[in-house]
Amino acid sequence: MVATASASAPIGVFDSGVGGLSVLRHIRAQLPHEHLLYFADSGFAPYGDKPESVVAERSLAVAGFLVANGAKALVVACNTATVAAIKVLRAHYPDMPIVGVEPGLKPAAAATRNGKVGVLATSVTIAGAKFLLLRDQISAASSAQFLLQGCPGLVDQIELGDLGSDAIRTLLERYVVPLIDQGADTLVLGCTHYPFVLATLGKVIAGATAREIVLIDTGDAVARQLARLLGSAGLLNQGSDDAPAPDSVAVAVAAIGIGAAATLQGYTSASGTALSVAFANLLGVDAPVREVVI
Repeated sequence: MVATASASAPIGVFDSGVGGLSVLRHIRAQLPHEHLLYFADSGFAPYGDKPESVVAERSLAVAGFLVANGAKALVVACNTATVAAIKVLRAHYPDMPIVGVEPGLKPAAAATRNGKVGVLATSVTIAGAKFLLLRDQISAASSAQFLLQGCPGLVDQIELGDLGSDAIRTLLERYVVPLIDQGADTLVLGCTHYPFVLATLGKVIAGATAREIVLIDTGDAVARQLARLLGSAGLLNQGSDDAPAPDSVAVAVAAIGIGAAATLQGYTSASGTALSVAFANLLGVDAPVREVVI
């Protein structure tokens, strides 16, 4: 697949909904010439309350759609999908650059001052064997204590779009305050949806403690790793004026100011209007969106 890929081909990014836009914005900032496809699988959301096998099967289907639309690389912009599907995706596309996201335990262990790190994530993420192995390895190497907190319902509320709602604040208080009470001085945002409620999270933290709490978001690291893999494969787009040509499935997309001629095309398994609003409200862009069934 990569052997015949063009540097001007798009990067495929997907998440269970709009949370992956927190990763997409880092990719846009660091790789301004890259054409992007974003798939919000909101019709199948949330991933966090589904068995790993189901999430893996769904991730393969979404990845297949993006590859059929010409993607030269894949970004699994969802912690739950990374835990459930990254191995099977890499096995299925062995020559393609694929980047997943995982909670930033290593930077959190380096940032903590008292050795207590709270981890906010979906229930599937914190129960995953890959995550637990990572936790054990970093804990043994750093002596950091990781306090795990599943956050049922939080992704659902963020997907509704009212990021300052009372419902979101109530959930954050339920999940965050106990971690602070246990002494956590660092919090890992272990789901790509969570960076979008930083304002409310800050208020909840301020109401719970006067201590400084460090927040860890790994979107920047994902974009850096993507750039490294594309560079190694000779697939970095250096800024051609040519946009990727649509194939039999894709549609022509309009340049929206990502870079000199970069494009963004959105796809969703739910409401196209909702994704358009999310693009506008969370990224400040007006990008074409298609509703699809896969």
